[in-house]
Amino acid sequence: MERRTTTETATGSGRLSGLGESVPRPDGTLKVTGEFAYSSDLWLEGMLWGATLRSPHPSAWIRSIDAGPALAMPGVFAVLTHEDVPGEKFYGLELRDQPVLAVDQVRYQGEPVAIVAADHPETARRAAAAIVVDYEEREAVTDPRRAAFDPSCPAVHPGGNLVRHQPVRVGSAFEAEVVVTGEYEVGMQDQAFLGPESGLAVPAEDGGVDLFVATQWLHVDQDQVAPCLGLPKDRVRLTLAGVGGAFGAREDLSMQVHASMLALRTGRPVKMVYGREESFFGHVHRHPARMRYEHGATADGRLVYVKAEILLDGGAYCSSTPAVVGNAASLGVGPYEVGNVWIDAYGVYTNNPPCGAMRGFGAVQACFAYESQMDRLAAACGLSPVEIRVRNAVSQGSRLATGQVIDTPAPLADMLAELAAMPLPPPASPDLRALPGGVAQTTHGEGVRRGVGYGVGIKNICFSEGFDDYSTARVRVELAGDEPHVLVHTAAAEVGQGLVTVQAQIAHMELGIGRVTVAPADTAVGSAGSSSASRQSYVTGGAVKTACEAVRARLDALRAAHPDLSLEEVLERFGPVEETREYRHRPTFPMDPVTGQGDSHTQLALCVHRAVVDVDADLGLVKVVELAAVQDVGKILNPLALEGQIHGGSAQGLGLALMEEVQVRDGRVLNPSFTDYLIPTILDMPPMRLSVLENPDPHAPYGLRGAGEPPTLSSTPAVAAAVRAATGLDLPRVPIRPEDIALAPAAAAGAQSAT
Repeated sequence: MERRTTTETATGSGRLSGLGESVPRPDGTLKVTGEFAYSSDLWLEGMLWGATLRSPHPSAWIRSIDAGPALAMPGVFAVLTHEDVPGEKFYGLELRDQPVLAVDQVRYQGEPVAIVAADHPETARRAAAAIVVDYEEREAVTDPRRAAFDPSCPAVHPGGNLVRHQPVRVGSAFEAEVVVTGEYEVGMQDQAFLGPESGLAVPAEDGGVDLFVATQWLHVDQDQVAPCLGLPKDRVRLTLAGVGGAFGAREDLSMQVHASMLALRTGRPVKMVYGREESFFGHVHRHPARMRYEHGATADGRLVYVKAEILLDGGAYCSSTPAVVGNAASLGVGPYEVGNVWIDAYGVYTNNPPCGAMRGFGAVQACFAYESQMDRLAAACGLSPVEIRVRNAVSQGSRLATGQVIDTPAPLADMLAELAAMPLPPPASPDLRALPGGVAQTTHGEGVRRGVGYGVGIKNICFSEGFDDYSTARVRVELAGDEPHVLVHTAAAEVGQGLVTVQAQIAHMELGIGRVTVAPADTAVGSAGSSSASRQSYVTGGAVKTACEAVRARLDALRAAHPDLSLEEVLERFGPVEETREYRHRPTFPMDPVTGQGDSHTQLALCVHRAVVDVDADLGLVKVVELAAVQDVGKILNPLALEGQIHGGSAQGLGLALMEEVQVRDGRVLNPSFTDYLIPTILDMPPMRLSVLENPDPHAPYGLRGAGEPPTLSSTPAVAAAVRAATGLDLPRVPIRPEDIALAPAAAAGAQSAT
């Protein structure tokens, strides 16, 4: 296996190292010191503040809206409802089914009903609260199984409750010597980014609007905002403002249309900033899932068949549910060779909060189920968790359940062997601070048991199923003073992943020029697609590389025609050299609607995790002692940034395993705050052992493989498996709550047998 190689280049003030070097982030120091300008820091003289009135009900008819009390308040400049939407009243990522402002009904708690602009944020909030809405509550559809399969269930939308059903059918042999079954559940996880939704809309002289916003996809925002405003796209200009995290939740619109409507109505800049509670209602979440699996194998642990039913709750609106269903179906058996597959994946509407993109995107839910099944199968066959996975591991040349051949390196068996060979952490320390619960627990270690668990995940990279997935880059070389300078301009959203640094590294690598500037992302250049699906290094990196190659070819031609001139002299005489290029990855194809067959994915990435946990079975407390991971990234572009991606993905997977869940009861969110929605802190994250492999993908720029999402998949089942190993409990649901352990009848016996 090829490991990372270092490119030696000059470094220094204002200069870069090439690919393979840990180039510092240009925004890193500013973010640490608090000087970085996020979208919530935007300010213009004379601006107004926007606020949103949201429905308190998950399902209701709207009988009337009285804006009079709000309009009568001093300092209020506008109160708008659906009647004031100047263009199309609905928008959406894949299906335009979501109203800008509720028309005659609300379908989830928190749905926007009216918006207000005022001269002070508190005035705007009070005015929104003063609007009188007459609701007629109705039955809320909150059970996804009923929504999917009960003909008597009310329809959330006129077309019914089914968003997508994707079968996968392979083979006909569904009998085996060893059969294990299980039912699994994944709770609703929030992306929990630290910078809530915010932005600033500025009315323009041409009757359009300039929108400065934290988003993941500038051009798809533009595609949705412009029709709602009744404007051509070229009069709705978007610029990326500072983004405080995303993880999928900023793919959908939040305040973009609302702020723009208020700005155009008042003729003043309008700023909107959600508070933390409103943020929980203002963006999509990870789809909760209910899954039924059956695995059949030979007595020695070779998979014969897999059957699965995967039910995903999409909530009130479509968002990206169809694509999430496609991922769950196509990757539903995991990175294992199996000749017979029967999968049914469903996405349904309910009156629960809308769900859409979140890191891992359908593959996370399926991974928890199929990895739990692999552990059950290992026990039934008398094999170790590692051995059962090695015996069934895919490799280059294997076929997915969709029939797609893995035509790039996939050394899963070797990765598992390397992971298993890593040393385990030392036994638990008698120091109370190192035990589950720390000094606050009521025991001194006598009820603590250790467990080790493994998890394997496979994730598609880039957009799938025939989507026209491309990115655009404009590269310009010119003199800045007496030195050559490179300007890179794309619309790719830097959401914290380090993309700005990687673009600059690529430009330096391709052009050999040390001074590189990456322009702010905006819609003045062609689309770069979404900062999701672990795709930007691949697609925007490919676009920057291709544009640089075109610039270099022109420069080389000029220098060949004028061999007596230096690069500086060529630029001085002939002026700047600029090229714009689009980059597309190889084509993908939709899954067959009946069999699920088709080459639906561009690239596949593997990550394996081992988790070591200490569990106090009496109190139900879990401490993750260590996480170890092996991941193949094809080519390391920036080691430090890559390490951060693996650590971050592992942290989100740990959170899903043990603590993170949006609690929804009867369609109402019970914990819209970081007081009650728990995310891992630095005290919850353990030390990590990492091994990063480089097996280049010949189809990708530099051979790279998207790296941000795979660790989110495999970390969750690894932690859950370790807790099972420590307690002897089944634990078919994540997050695992303390009561799932402490109140389980078999907890004490299981803990004893695990030792």
